[in-house]
Amino acid sequence: MNERPINDPNTIEEILDTGGRIAIVGLSPKQHRDSFRVGKYLVDRGYEVVPVHPKAEEVLGRKVRRSLSEIDGPVEVVDLFLNPDRVGPVVDEAIEIGAKYLWLQLGVVNEPAAEKARAAGLGVVMDRCIKIEHQRRR
Repeated sequence: MNERPINDPNTIEEILDTGGRIAIVGLSPKQHRDSFRVGKYLVDRGYEVVPVHPKAEEVLGRKVRRSLSEIDGPVEVVDLFLNPDRVGPVVDEAIEIGAKYLWLQLGVVNEPAAEKARAAGLGVVMDRCIKIEHQRRR
């Protein structure tokens, strides 16, 4: 079990310092959507982003996966832009693929799913924006 609380500042720093892949679940191909803007921001700053979306084929010049299990190779961070009611199964999948961190974006609050991820050893950030947190570091 991860002993750190949700939204632990050290966890946030570790995520932002990661050189690993960030799977963004719910990364929309629509440029006006927050998920697109956050994904583009991360790509523009050198992060390796893997889009996960049920319908899109390509986002930000990257092939879209339908689920986390379709991603080849390791995933460090799973970043969710989902309705809170849809988080549970994705957390199960994040645990299955061996992700190290779970990030639930602003407005995405699911305490039981977050606690399940923590119990499985993942660092968890909830109801925060990864882009805003990155910008605060400057």
